[in-house]
Amino acid sequence: MTSFLTPDFLLDTPQARRLYHEVAADLPIIDYHCHLPPELVARDHRFANLGEIWLKGDHYKWRAMRSNGIAEQYCTGGASDFEKYQQWAATVPKLLRNPLYHWSHLELRRPFGISDRTLSPATAQGIWDECNAKLATPAFSARGIMAQMRVELVCTTDDPIDNLEHHRALAADPTAKVRMLPTWRPDRAMAIEDPVKFNAYVDRLGTVADLNISTFQDLLKALGKRHDYFHAQGCRLSDHGLEGFPANPADDGLATTIFASIRSGGSVSPDSIDRFQARMMDELALLDHAKGWVQQLHLGALRNPNPRMFRTLAPDTGWDCISAKDYVRPLAQFLGRLDDRNALPRTILYNLNPRDNEALAVLCGSFQDGSVAGKMQFGSAWWFLDQLDGMTRQIENLSQLGLLSRFVGMLTDSRSFLSYTRHEYFRRLICRILGQDMAKGLVPDDHALVGELIADVSYRNAKGYFPFG
Repeated sequence: MTSFLTPDFLLDTPQARRLYHEVAADLPIIDYHCHLPPELVARDHRFANLGEIWLKGDHYKWRAMRSNGIAEQYCTGGASDFEKYQQWAATVPKLLRNPLYHWSHLELRRPFGISDRTLSPATAQGIWDECNAKLATPAFSARGIMAQMRVELVCTTDDPIDNLEHHRALAADPTAKVRMLPTWRPDRAMAIEDPVKFNAYVDRLGTVADLNISTFQDLLKALGKRHDYFHAQGCRLSDHGLEGFPANPADDGLATTIFASIRSGGSVSPDSIDRFQARMMDELALLDHAKGWVQQLHLGALRNPNPRMFRTLAPDTGWDCISAKDYVRPLAQFLGRLDDRNALPRTILYNLNPRDNEALAVLCGSFQDGSVAGKMQFGSAWWFLDQLDGMTRQIENLSQLGLLSRFVGMLTDSRSFLSYTRHEYFRRLICRILGQDMAKGLVPDDHALVGELIADVSYRNAKGYFPFG
C-alpha cells in the first residue's frame, strides 16, 4: 500500500523521481507574484503561534471552514488563534481530495518537519506545541522561513500611492539574504465605477505625486511620476486584476470629458467606464514598455458576489468566484494596438476560468515576435486553478499550443509565508508529467535533456525573463 505524502509524493516513475530529487528539489525560488505584507519581511516578523502564520489572511482555508459549518468568528472573527486553529484541525480531515489537504500537509512537512501524522483533532495539540516551539526560534522568523525554502527573490503587490518604505528598508539591510521588489498594481487608478472612492483615491495620488490632479492629463502625469518612483525602487513588473477586458479606448477628448465629469461629482455610464478603462490600460502599458517592464494580466475573477458579506467583512476575505465574462476579443485588440505601435511589453496572461486555457495559450502565440524567448506567457494556473487538475491542464495546454520549455513557472499568489510549498507541488507535478512521458516513449528517456527543461521551468527561465538585474 502506498503511504501518504512520502518523499516520492506524485513521483510515480523512476524518471520522475530522478528528475525531482536530482534537478528540481533544491533549486532556488523566484516568487514573482505574491501578496505578502512587505512590512513583515522588512522587520523579519516573528510569529506568535501556528494559528497566526497558518490562518491569518488565508481566504482559501476560510472558505473551506465555512463549507464545513464553522462559524465566521473562527475564520475572520474574534476567536483566539488557538480556537481558530482547533476549528481548522477539525476541518482538515473533511478535505480529502480538496487541494488544501495536500497543501496543508506539505506546509507541515516544510518547514516544520512534521511528516509522521496527519492533522486532526486527535493530533492538533501535539502539532500546535511542536510548531510553536520552532516558531520561537530565529530560523522560523519571516526571513528565516524564506531562507529555509531557498527563496531568492520575492515580488509583492503594491499600489501606486504606496511609499515602499519597507522595500527600501530591506534593500538597506546588510543582513538580508532575500530580495524583495515591488509590483505596480494600479487597479484603483482606473476604478471610476465608484466616483466617490475614485475621487478620494485621486486626491491621495496627487498628494504623493506632489501634483494637483484636475485634468486627465494631470492623472497620467501623476501616474508617470509614481511609475518612475517604483522603477527607482527596483520594480520591474506591473499587475492588473480584471474580470473582463475593456474595449474601445476613449480618445483624448472623451477621456478628458469623462474625467472632468467624475471630478465634478457627475455620474458615469457603463460605456464611459469601459472606454475610460480601455484608454487607461493602453497608457499604463506604454509606461511599462518604455521601461522594459513585464505586465501581468489576471483575468476572470468575479469580485464580491455576496453583498451581505462584502458589507460585513470588506474585500479579500474569501467570497470571490470565477467569472464567465468573454474577454478574448478586446484583449486581443489591446495587444494588437500596442504591437502596432511597437510598444507591446513582455506580457503574462492568467485566466481564472479554465474554459479560457486554450484561447489564451493560442493568443500568446499570435504576438510572439522573436525579440525575446517566450515574450508572451500563458501564466501558471491561478487561484482556484492552482491545484493538481488545474495545474496539469495548464501545463498540457501550454505544451500542446506553445513552448513549455520557455515557461516562467510557478508563483505563490499568497499572503502566507508557508505557501512556498506550492513551488514544490508544481515541481513535483511537472517532473511527474515529464517522467511519465519518458516512461511511455513520448519524449526521449534522456535525463540530461529533460532535466534541462525541468531546471529552466522551475527556476532559470524566471531568472532570465524578468529584468531584475
